[in-house]
Amino acid sequence: MLDISVTDRRLIYALKQDGRASVTTLAAMLKVSRATVQSHMERLIATGIIQRFTVEVDASAEVEVIRAVMMIELEGTLARSVTGALKRLAEIVSLHSTNGTWDLVAHIETSSLPEFDRVLREVREIKGVLNSETSILLNKAIA
Repeated sequence: MLDISVTDRRLIYALKQDGRASVTTLAAMLKVSRATVQSHMERLIATGIIQRFTVEVDASAEVEVIRAVMMIELEGTLARSVTGALKRLAEIVSLHSTNGTWDLVAHIETSSLPEFDRVLREVREIKGVLNSETSILLNKAIA
């Protein structure tokens, strides 16, 4: 697996906030040169770490989005590789470590139930995932 630098992580975070940001804007945000941003982006795309650019739509405009939280129990020695594999799944929009029975909590968003089913299957097939429990989010209870 490719080592991801601090600059790579900051770039990925910036792109998650605004996937349409220009190289110039990203360079200013990260306080690096345009050439540095461009080379990091090209490497992240070539290695498959950045798999696609997408658009985030206001929730009121979304017709069909399946949202869920998945609690995940890990085999301790494989925690880093599992976390890396989960971060590469575009449908996992956030991933958090936690305490208690579950090691991780993943926020999942898909556009259909078949796609949702595929994501659940892919997560459960990752070597080092021992157990999981998933809850579909039905309604926002607090505005």
